[in-house]
Amino acid sequence: MSQALPKTYSKGKAVAWALYDWANSGFPTVVSTFVIAAYFTQGIAHDPVSGQSQWGWMQTLAAFAIALLSPLLGAIADQGRRRRAMLTLCTLATSIFTALIWFARPDPTDALYALICIGIATVAFELGTVFYNAMLPGLVPEERMGRLSGLAWGLGYAGGLACLLLALVLFIQPDPSPFGLDRGAAEHVRASAVLVAVWILIFGWPVLIALPDPKGVRPKLGDALAAGLHEMGNLLRGLPRRPAMARFLIARLFYTDGLNTLFAFGAIYAAGVHGMTIQEILYFGIAMNVTAGLGAAGFGLIEDRLGAKPTVMIALGAMIVLGSFLLLSNDKTLFWILAMALGLFMGPAQAASRTLMAHMAPPDEVAAHFGLFALSGRATGFLGPAAVALVTAMSGSQAWGLATVIAFLALGAAILAPLRVVRHG
Repeated sequence: MSQALPKTYSKGKAVAWALYDWANSGFPTVVSTFVIAAYFTQGIAHDPVSGQSQWGWMQTLAAFAIALLSPLLGAIADQGRRRRAMLTLCTLATSIFTALIWFARPDPTDALYALICIGIATVAFELGTVFYNAMLPGLVPEERMGRLSGLAWGLGYAGGLACLLLALVLFIQPDPSPFGLDRGAAEHVRASAVLVAVWILIFGWPVLIALPDPKGVRPKLGDALAAGLHEMGNLLRGLPRRPAMARFLIARLFYTDGLNTLFAFGAIYAAGVHGMTIQEILYFGIAMNVTAGLGAAGFGLIEDRLGAKPTVMIALGAMIVLGSFLLLSNDKTLFWILAMALGLFMGPAQAASRTLMAHMAPPDEVAAHFGLFALSGRATGFLGPAAVALVTAMSGSQAWGLATVIAFLALGAAILAPLRVVRHG
């Protein structure tokens, strides 16, 4: 049964959907990028270089799991009409394993425990976005998808910023720390993980209430699994006959790998190369989220006029240029300026990619296609962190390690450039 694109839309449902971006963005902002990532390399690992390498291998294993699971679960969600249930499970898993980071002490013997918790939470977070993104085409008419996707992504950056600010004001900055937190045991830093877990649960529920699954008979789980496997097989076998979709997925495979790697290692690089403390990294994260949110929301307002593909190309080109200068700079002030400028283009690249897939995916196979969308962002997701880890270990330089990100962005842009967008084909 096809899920028809709506001719009108409910503002309440659109707001509920967008609010989930606000809810779950605390995880990549506080855990994956700024606070916990820096805490792992500076507080848990033996040293920043080995910490960056270990973090890279953890991200590599998580990427393997996401690549294997996302298309299959997306197809099952399409066939079994269980997008909301699967999103609920992923949301709970993300929250629980994020909260468990609290028990990771600033001791190298806790490194494996910390990496396991963060890795599982990362997998659950990424799988949840498959079902969340698949809800987009059923919310608004096609000509408004870019605006809603961009504004939601901007709201996500605002949510990440708000969560980061709360962590700064409540836990990181006060000395002595409130609630009896032991700064010597880094409890004021570890408490930020608990904050993220609670944040996700508080703000993530509206989408689970307001957006039920498509109407129709819900098959048994076994039947949905069999049908999902069949659908996924058909999609993969049919890609050679859909060159536009195949080209987009291959291009995104590389440039999203670059983006994910940049997010995963940005704070680690800032801490190791420019000597930023946890508090400085929080300020850095706040500033990055402001520029990224402005960029995502701003481009979201004009994306429907520019087109999703041109928006992605503009964003990638800007990040390649700015990122190259950023890695060449040893000046801390210039690093800040270039990073803030680069942040303006992070959100548009991601939000416009989501819109482009929503335009191109057939309405009755949306979740399965967003499973492929997640696969394209994670199938080679092990290469980015592995390249950073390998080059960092071989060169002993964090800058050389992170320079591999530029190559991934450039390769993705080169593949995407000739794409002719075919909608709902």
